[in-house]
Amino acid sequence: MGNVLITKTSGEKEPFSEEKLRSSLLRSGADEALIDKVVSHVTEEVGKGILPTTQDLYKHAFKILRKESRTVASRYYLRRAIMEMGPSGHPFEHFFARILETEGYRTNVGVVVAGACVDHEIDVIAEKNNHTAMIECKFHNQQGIKSDVKTSLYIRARFEDVAKKASSEETMKKFDEVWLVTNTKLTGDAIQYAQCVGMKTVGWSYPSRGNLQDLVERSGLHPVTCLTELNHGQKQYLLEREIIMCKDITTNPDVLKGFNFSPGKLKRVIAEAEIFSHPIPERNA
Repeated sequence: MGNVLITKTSGEKEPFSEEKLRSSLLRSGADEALIDKVVSHVTEEVGKGILPTTQDLYKHAFKILRKESRTVASRYYLRRAIMEMGPSGHPFEHFFARILETEGYRTNVGVVVAGACVDHEIDVIAEKNNHTAMIECKFHNQQGIKSDVKTSLYIRARFEDVAKKASSEETMKKFDEVWLVTNTKLTGDAIQYAQCVGMKTVGWSYPSRGNLQDLVERSGLHPVTCLTELNHGQKQYLLEREIIMCKDITTNPDVLKGFNFSPGKLKRVIAEAEIFSHPIPERNA
């Protein structure tokens, strides 16, 4: 199957990799029997030319998984779904703010704050227990891109500029800490620098506990981009109207009225949204 080319979201082509598929299923918590079942189905369809794109492949694998295990299905599609929230990073900022609210924070998104040198638009301000965090969200919509040390340095510089201004203005709100949050991974240097200056970092798989994947799974707040029953344009339509979570659909199905779906299609979309509207157990539970 290595000579069969699959078209990536970027338009580039790459050879189909059974090993890569197995690895992603294993990371999602699938057991060997389920992995074999999915791989068998997918490779057969790929060989027929029925799954010409990575998106088609993911959808096909997900539909098999959700019949067998909602938990595995949710984990399998999540990372890719978050990347589909772009190209703008604004939906991701609202997405992360909503997740923090389930952790007991009060949040504000896109607030302009004065610095000693220039003004800064803060992605998320989060408050909890009289403690205020300045949070910068770095969103990437392609796999393989990491947030590097330049990002950490840039965010720290902004924090220091705001802190300098606050120290000279008694009435100005002060931030107790600064966070770097990204939907992808961080380089080793970015993590090392952040640890050195006391900056909290949250990435896809960092830290080992409380990373982005953990936060999403325990909140039960999955983005609408998880929904394979919707096409890309329909997902973007919802995101542009700040309908960001699958739970927004289950609590208010009327948000789908503009699509003029048939009763059967509407039922399938809502049923799939329900799958992604509940917390899922910890991976080692």
